[in-house]
Amino acid sequence: MRRASSFLLGLQLALAAPLAAAECKGVIHLTFDTGSMRSAEPIAATLREENAKATFFLANEKTFRGDYALDPAWDGYWKRLADEGHAFGNHTWSHLYARGDEGGKVIAVNDGGERFALDRTRYCEELTKVERAFERATGRRLAGLWRAPGWRTTYQSMRFAASCGYPMHVGTDDAGYIRDDLPSEQVSNRQLLERALKGLKGGDIVSMHLGIQSRKDPAAPILKPLIQSLKAKGFCFATLDVVKR
Repeated sequence: MRRASSFLLGLQLALAAPLAAAECKGVIHLTFDTGSMRSAEPIAATLREENAKATFFLANEKTFRGDYALDPAWDGYWKRLADEGHAFGNHTWSHLYARGDEGGKVIAVNDGGERFALDRTRYCEELTKVERAFERATGRRLAGLWRAPGWRTTYQSMRFAASCGYPMHVGTDDAGYIRDDLPSEQVSNRQLLERALKGLKGGDIVSMHLGIQSRKDPAAPILKPLIQSLKAKGFCFATLDVVKR
């Protein structure tokens, strides 16, 4: 499930998008998942330089430093982004991939293939633990948006998430799926950029990571030319924080 999961979300985004200047031909929504955090600072710097606001989906993933993205050591990073006007959604604490529903529970696996069966209480804990870490870091609340790891949702995961404050699931669009998780030996940064620029249109959601451990050449350097090229085509940028909690 890549696109936003509800027509209502699309309608809200359209209504919430800032009134664009006459030259603005459409709105693009930049989004970032935590990942390894190796490119976290360069991405934040690029957004700052280009005055482009984005939406970040937070999970407690292991970083290139050996710690975790929602450890207190990263609080300053998240707070600065929040102070700069970016938006934030939930990407679940343990970053488990949903595989299906069974007996009223969500069946999910981690990167190592270990299996978990999550009832509503445990699934909500996956979301509330992220909330607490974000509030500790920033003094703010997350928007009522979430993104399932791998965009893999099930009936129960959508139901559980909505019941504990996250009614809107946000995926991405085909052109906006940057595929920075692919090995750079197979797909170069130039190819990623060209593909995105060829297909992106107004209203699309772009999805990247703040770092991928397995990618030899980080994809972060494509962000500046991506933003600049989209601006040149007349696009504007907006966050997805329209669902308040």
